[in-house]
Amino acid sequence: MVKMKQVIVSGAIILRTNSETNKREIFATQRGYGDWKGWWEFPGGKIEPGETPEQCIEREIREELATDVKAEKILGVVEYDYPEFHLTMHCILCSIISGELKLLEHESAKWLSKETLRSVNWLPADLLILDKIEEIL
Repeated sequence: MVKMKQVIVSGAIILRTNSETNKREIFATQRGYGDWKGWWEFPGGKIEPGETPEQCIEREIREELATDVKAEKILGVVEYDYPEFHLTMHCILCSIISGELKLLEHESAKWLSKETLRSVNWLPADLLILDKIEEIL
């Protein structure tokens, strides 16, 4: 049996309360490249050697969105087999410390409430954490 390539990442569940609606929302980004271009995901990236999932997500959000976040807690860990690799994704609840969430790598982004959470075309692995996110929205 051929061992699948392993990819270990952190994904940011960036939470805010909308000042106009007073509803909690999470930040979602749309991929601008690759096989899954146009699909929606939680921003993040690969964990580097010696890095914790929390350190990874704080670095990745700085690199991808020019924003400083604080990794609050791991909401869950998703395991998913894509055709080319096995993904382990640490889904980390984050709060914004500073910055404006500038899209440096993504095609689009939006804030989603409990009512709109499932209105975008999520990547298959990201779908697996939505039930837990609904509990906090």
